[in-house]
Amino acid sequence: MNAKLLSILVAAVLVTGCKTTVVEVDRTPPFAPRGIYTETGDGFILISWLRNQEPDVAGYKVYSSDAFDGVYTAVGQTTGLTISDFGATNGITAYYAVTAFDDAGNESGLSTDVAYDTPRPEGFGVVLPNFHFNPTGAGYDFSTYSVGPFDDQFTDIFFEFLSGTYFMNVWDDTEIQDVGYTESLADIRYAPTGGWSPTRDVRLILDHTYVVRTWDSHYAKVRIRSLSDTRVIFDWAYQLQPDNTRLKQTVDRGPLRTGAGFASRTR
Repeated sequence: MNAKLLSILVAAVLVTGCKTTVVEVDRTPPFAPRGIYTETGDGFILISWLRNQEPDVAGYKVYSSDAFDGVYTAVGQTTGLTISDFGATNGITAYYAVTAFDDAGNESGLSTDVAYDTPRPEGFGVVLPNFHFNPTGAGYDFSTYSVGPFDDQFTDIFFEFLSGTYFMNVWDDTEIQDVGYTESLADIRYAPTGGWSPTRDVRLILDHTYVVRTWDSHYAKVRIRSLSDTRVIFDWAYQLQPDNTRLKQTVDRGPLRTGAGFASRTR
């Protein structure tokens, strides 16, 4: 047998004797996450969502935009179910969507739930004296986060103790109302748009929260931490956007608008 014929026979034996192993590549992405919601903070927004059911989900990516149907860019990723966007700016509304990715690196489309929120400043432990005894320090201006005279033109609220009763007062161009007992300042998510006190004052009760609509159409909330005949101590939050009633959380469960599909967004 010549060398050429021998090499052909050896090659044929090798081909017919080998087993071919087929590696199946996972190219199927997870479903988009559901149940996106947010919580407003001071200089940040907390974004949360429900866990995906696929066993190979490795994590989630969060995307943000300045418009509901705008371009969404990544702000972070996590293996958990929540992330905080510390790049958010007080008074500026941000919109969020979430994707899921698996062990093979496949990423879902953006969630059809889009949550949006507007972070706002807040403060804790503010002390106001009774204006009958200290008129120069009994008022509070939310726009400058400052204590001042009760009768200053920019004062939003001022404290009074009179005849055994505690009051928080506002001027004729401002509204206030008691929204009841709360365990924390965060419990009140939205400011009401009606039900204001006709007398421009409210009786203060420990651990109650009060909502204020300022003269220039900004909403604020105040939770009472301590009361005495000489002073009140409270926590507060203030929405920088006029006519924006969101003070903690809001969710839009609707689908993304037409023309705002995943492929058209920057990731």
